[in-house]
Amino acid sequence: MKHYLISGVGGVLAGALLTTQIAGPLVAQEAGKNASVYEQLELFGNVFERVRADYVEAPDDKKLIEAAINGMLTSLDPHSSFLAANDYEDMQTQTRGSFGGLGIEVSQEDGLVKVVSPIDDTPAAKAGVKTGDFITHVNGESLMGLTLDEAVDMMRGPVGSDITVTILREGEKEPFDLTMTRDTIKLTVVKSRVEGHAVILRVSTFNDETYDTLKTELDKAVKEVGGIDKVTGFVLDLRNNPGGLLNQAISVSDAFLDAGEIVSTRGRKVEDSERWNAEPGDLAQGRPMVVLTNGGSASASEIVAGALQDHRRAIVVGEKTFGKGSVQTVMPVTSDSAIRLTTARYYTPSGRSIQSLGIQPDILVSQPKPVPVDEQDKEGPRSQSSFGRSEADLRGALNNDSISEEEKKQMEDEAAEVEATAKLRDEDYQLAYAVDILKGLAAVDFEADRVPPEAKPAVTGEGSGTGKEGAAKDNG
Repeated sequence: MKHYLISGVGGVLAGALLTTQIAGPLVAQEAGKNASVYEQLELFGNVFERVRADYVEAPDDKKLIEAAINGMLTSLDPHSSFLAANDYEDMQTQTRGSFGGLGIEVSQEDGLVKVVSPIDDTPAAKAGVKTGDFITHVNGESLMGLTLDEAVDMMRGPVGSDITVTILREGEKEPFDLTMTRDTIKLTVVKSRVEGHAVILRVSTFNDETYDTLKTELDKAVKEVGGIDKVTGFVLDLRNNPGGLLNQAISVSDAFLDAGEIVSTRGRKVEDSERWNAEPGDLAQGRPMVVLTNGGSASASEIVAGALQDHRRAIVVGEKTFGKGSVQTVMPVTSDSAIRLTTARYYTPSGRSIQSLGIQPDILVSQPKPVPVDEQDKEGPRSQSSFGRSEADLRGALNNDSISEEEKKQMEDEAAEVEATAKLRDEDYQLAYAVDILKGLAAVDFEADRVPPEAKPAVTGEGSGTGKEGAAKDNG
């Protein structure tokens, strides 16, 4: 290998001399750059041969080369990497919706493994892993100094085996351990529920099944409510959604937009820039929408939140998103390996790049921290009737005979919905807040405004892959 590199350098130098005489200084400068590159490649060859010859144990040549490639890619940004055979297979499996592991999306920050988000109904989520946690040890072994891929490999293992991770969490004085059992992660990409007359669509990831499942769950929930005319609005819950496939983010955005730009990507070359527009058709039929976000909403989730926010199609409620505004293209380099390379930044319809800034919610609502049991009010929350007596409680009070039994039942049903939402605040304050917003919008006969964002003033707030043959874009 070293001899090949040396002869290559000689050929380039000879060529540089000849072209200098013919084409002048400009070509000579370019040739000089090429010579410098080949000199660096010769340096790599020298180091590679020295390691092979003198390392204390005979190294695996294939692993050395793969590690060098991965080092080159990871030096670019946190999301570019080399996918060896096993990693490439795992990535393809994850985008299809089933894989083995703990169920967490992680990144690396200052050499530490940081949890972007736990995936719903997985060992990590059930064990209490939270967005923003740092994982410092796995089974007592430190992760400091390891690459992200090496740290992830330590967390992998046979399905059914136990693993203990050490967590460093903001607000906790000391690190603590969480033990969980590895399992086959079968992603429930979309779950629906009904709160009163509001339809809640919880989207946990963007894989090949997301849009189709969203449509099915939406139709099921609307039917449960009694038809679209009975629906007060929709909550699209993107909290702790780490992202996924760009084409699915576009499809989900398009599901609620009739026209206008959804997202654009801009790469290093002008010809690599792309733009996607919505087509007519709104699954929500103009009903008001709220999008829920938090710090675990990343990448593809931010595309959806940004598009619906810019078009004033939805109110974004919750907390600022993660801020991953780049697109990775997975490029096969052999029959069983590939590279994941950052090839573009994406921009919301109004031209915002949210890279490192995130999507700012229209209404900032933080999830209250759980109150320790010993500090909770023993009396519990008081219902409306506990604040005092009402007219109906007075002896000899007049009956209200001006309403029919049907109207009376409707009032009782509405009161029951209000009580249910009040109880929901204890379970999920942000979701209850979103449901209350939809009730308010329904009360003033909200109609979705679909004026394209370019015809409106800029939205206040900071900030803000379509699969192709041989190069799938992945925002996860």
